[in-house]
Amino acid sequence: MLKEALYYEKLDKHMVRCNLCPHNCLIKPDKSGLCLIRKNIDGILYQSSYNEISSISIDPIEKKPLYHFYPGSTILSVGTNGCNLSCDFCQNWQISTKITNRETISIDKLLNMAQKENSIGIAYTYNEPLIWYEFVKDCAKKFKEKRLKNVLVTNGNINEKPLKDLVEYIDAANVDLKGFTNDFYKWVKGDLKTTLETIKILLKEKVHVELTNLVIPTKNDNIEIFKEMCSWIANLDKNIPLHLSRYFPSYNLNIPQTSSKTLSNFYSLAKNYLNYVYVGNIHIEGTVNTYCPECNSLLVRRDILNIENHLKEKTCPFCKKQLYFVV
Repeated sequence: MLKEALYYEKLDKHMVRCNLCPHNCLIKPDKSGLCLIRKNIDGILYQSSYNEISSISIDPIEKKPLYHFYPGSTILSVGTNGCNLSCDFCQNWQISTKITNRETISIDKLLNMAQKENSIGIAYTYNEPLIWYEFVKDCAKKFKEKRLKNVLVTNGNINEKPLKDLVEYIDAANVDLKGFTNDFYKWVKGDLKTTLETIKILLKEKVHVELTNLVIPTKNDNIEIFKEMCSWIANLDKNIPLHLSRYFPSYNLNIPQTSSKTLSNFYSLAKNYLNYVYVGNIHIEGTVNTYCPECNSLLVRRDILNIENHLKEKTCPFCKKQLYFVV
């Protein structure tokens, strides 16, 4: 379904400029922006996949990954096509780099599914949800009205005005902080400054934030730069959970997978700065459980089949320390 896009300007010769993300794509008639799904038709910019999904599932909230947002719950998860970055290592390249068959679905049907499945709400994920802006905003409003939660799993590359217009409907976000240098972000055709500003705005607007960093050998595994990243996060709030994820060869990148030694080392380094650090895509003992940063008591035990959650409120049940959790 087509819906006229928000945040664009009409130019001469039926050209348009999209102002949703830092690319500010100049789009010719019958062409799309870098993201694939924002298309110029006769001088009007349209969202070309408004209520069309490529993927849908009921997922554990931990899969997003969000470890500190209603642990042990499930969430309806949806995505469409496209992305506004170009990562050679994309793990969802089948839907993010091309247009696939999509199913049309209404917001009311998504609401009914979430309620029927006892989902805490809806996660916009799989591809980059911010390029699906018009649908995400409309859907998030409806879910908010029903007191259901809205979650973004995002690269954070969005301009300030559209983000601030959306954020009042968003309860939680996992932001993929892909690296911590301008050169890395140039490689993926993104903007580091914008990503960092997105994280700041989300926190300022009281959105629950967790971060993911995919550790890629020779690309973003410089120890000193990694320390700078952890220090930057800690200066915002040392309670922000950081998820370190193991890279595997995918899409256009075939360098060897991240070693367990590197991930163990980075986990230990990050713990010097941050209260909550986790490792995913690999089993390293102790790196998926949550411990109280004050008394070191086990708060949440996680394994493949089970979440054992000792939290009933936002304080440690053992020492009463205030925790960065939504329960």
